[in-house]
Amino acid sequence: MKRSKRYREAAAKLTPGRWYGLREAIDLFKEIATAKFNESMEVHVRLGVDPRHADQQVRSTVVLPHGTGVSKVVLVLAAGEKVKEAEDAGADIVGGEDLVQRIAGGWMEFDAVIATPDMMKSVGRLGKLLGPRGLMPSAKTGTVTFDVAAAVSEIKAGRVEFRVDKAGIIHNFVGKKEFSPEQLFDNAKTLLQAITRARPASVKGTYIRSITVAPTMGPGIPVDVLTASKETTVAA
Repeated sequence: MKRSKRYREAAAKLTPGRWYGLREAIDLFKEIATAKFNESMEVHVRLGVDPRHADQQVRSTVVLPHGTGVSKVVLVLAAGEKVKEAEDAGADIVGGEDLVQRIAGGWMEFDAVIATPDMMKSVGRLGKLLGPRGLMPSAKTGTVTFDVAAAVSEIKAGRVEFRVDKAGIIHNFVGKKEFSPEQLFDNAKTLLQAITRARPASVKGTYIRSITVAPTMGPGIPVDVLTASKETTVAA
């Protein structure tokens, strides 16, 4: 693959064969994130799970203490008094069957979806549209609930969902280059702790196999799992 001059210059700042501590990786991220936009700091965690088995799926949510640096458009599918509750909580778009029909027609101008349980009969038919985009409401992630005010507030405050992919890797971003190193560390630490708490009981052996930090448009920085464990109290 042909790399740009900027990418090659960033990669040259990494020491071949070296594994960095999490704080070191964050400092290096700040140095190599030189794109002309406010790059995100991505965290990629390879797990010792087999996602083909239902009892080894890893999926949950966590509220990052400093948010993500991205303002999300939150859509709530509800009826009755829950409509006003969602609006008062700061939801950007609120509706019922009318919104279900718009989404079914291909409209997707939102970043998160919350639905009350009584709406799921209608929302269920949107699975093929919302599922592949990671937007399908789920009780497991707190997006199917009657407490819509709390759900909206958490998403607005920086709640993110994480889930393992088919290769056994979790991919999330935990902030922007404009964040301070301490804010990025707090967010990364919170995500790693949440992933550790979500460890399936059926998983044996090493759970967190590797951690990589990367800017949106730059090389990955390998993080030493044991060092990160000591820094964040995350069990390797």
